[in-house]
Amino acid sequence: MRAILAIDQGTTNSKAVLVSETGEVIARGSAAVGISYPQPGWVEQDPRRIFASVCEAIETCLKNASGASVEAIAVSNQRESVTMWDGETGEALGPVLSWQCRRTAPDCERLIAEGHLDRVQALTGLPLDPMFPGSKFRWLLDRVPAGRRVRLGTIDSWLIQCLTGGRRHVCDASNAARSQLFDLQGQVWSEELGEIFGVDINQLPEVLDSSADFGATRGLPGIADGTPIRSAIGDSHAALFGHGAFQPGDGKVTFGTGSSVMTTLPRFIAPRNGITTTVAWRIAGAPTFAFEGNILVSAASLPWMAGILGLADVAALVDLAATAEPGGPGFLPAFVGLGAPYWNSDARALFSQINFATTRAQMARSVTDSIAFQVHDVIAAMRAQSGGQLGALYVDGGPSQNRFLMQCVSNLIGHAVIQCEAPEASALGAAYLAGLSLGLWKDLETIEALPRSSRVINPEEIDRSSLLKTWNDALARSTWRPTPAKCE
Repeated sequence: MRAILAIDQGTTNSKAVLVSETGEVIARGSAAVGISYPQPGWVEQDPRRIFASVCEAIETCLKNASGASVEAIAVSNQRESVTMWDGETGEALGPVLSWQCRRTAPDCERLIAEGHLDRVQALTGLPLDPMFPGSKFRWLLDRVPAGRRVRLGTIDSWLIQCLTGGRRHVCDASNAARSQLFDLQGQVWSEELGEIFGVDINQLPEVLDSSADFGATRGLPGIADGTPIRSAIGDSHAALFGHGAFQPGDGKVTFGTGSSVMTTLPRFIAPRNGITTTVAWRIAGAPTFAFEGNILVSAASLPWMAGILGLADVAALVDLAATAEPGGPGFLPAFVGLGAPYWNSDARALFSQINFATTRAQMARSVTDSIAFQVHDVIAAMRAQSGGQLGALYVDGGPSQNRFLMQCVSNLIGHAVIQCEAPEASALGAAYLAGLSLGLWKDLETIEALPRSSRVINPEEIDRSSLLKTWNDALARSTWRPTPAKCE
């Protein structure tokens, strides 16, 4: 059986998935990555551990497969996380600075004060926020050991460097679009942006289509040398593609550590209202654009709250939350500031409107509901800007499999969500792109027609205005700062 091995490298786990030519997942494997917090607001990973976890996931996946012939490799990856390595030896020269890392917030504030915000947004579709890699690349470069030939890259480029034995320094357009150094409309690295951030763009990878020839494997355990790598794409973009969300207005919400809300656009539209414009994917040199809202903390708040309440696990927390009626206290999960559509690095997590009558179940519900409120605000910002109708809205990621959580999302946004049974949307999207490059599937219509198992969750009638009032109160309190008292 012909199959594509899709690597889905995420924030907490690396996954390997074998996808058959009929679009069926025939084997899976995963391995934990590990993450560290060396200082408040600092989030980093070990690039060597990331690649080791990919190898472990592949080994497990192949053990679970029988009679499958790996035709090609596909890569999807966590985005906005960056690292650097020696171009001659392939040795990692620094940590991976995670997309969650806020260490460069002062640098972003300085660039804003210098008047660069509007120009950066116009070229990249992205705000000046430490989530994005421009300032992170500069932080890494300031710590380069002397005498090294530095290569900079997003995680797809690091993985391809490792998969090819150092032979290719490349990335795809979707990952380049999240780097803050890529001119979206020109589809090239920008000298101007390089000067703003202090980054030599010659150290960045060559940008290819998302469905392209990224090289061939060399020294990858369990995989024959010379196996072609035929796609690379950011994980959220891959999920959008995997759902077949090819029509303008179609979108998806990926739920994980954070969340990504993305909707396909008919053309490039400059961003406003706190959302970003990005390249969803690029095929045959033609980019498809999308709106995106990046939520920094989503499901990551659930195990934290389960621990606070002394519950066994996240499932117990969600079960407890489901026993409470909506309309209790508010909770704002700004553990590392707020992403879209607020972009406030100074916001802090808090509960609001707690009183002596507040129950454990209401506290649990306020945390689970915070996932839906953040999605609501991002989609409201997208609707306000596009003026178009929201089309099919898919949900994926681990929390998307929980009916209660997804019903809350559907209720708050007032729109049906499509709950997909396959949790590997990102891996499937990357595999479809690789298959497109190989000719395994001839066009987007063929991919769109592949069988998918899903359930539609329609919104229920609720008092949204009352719930949003409580949420907005928590939001206002989270971002409020007292005025320092003056000494007389």
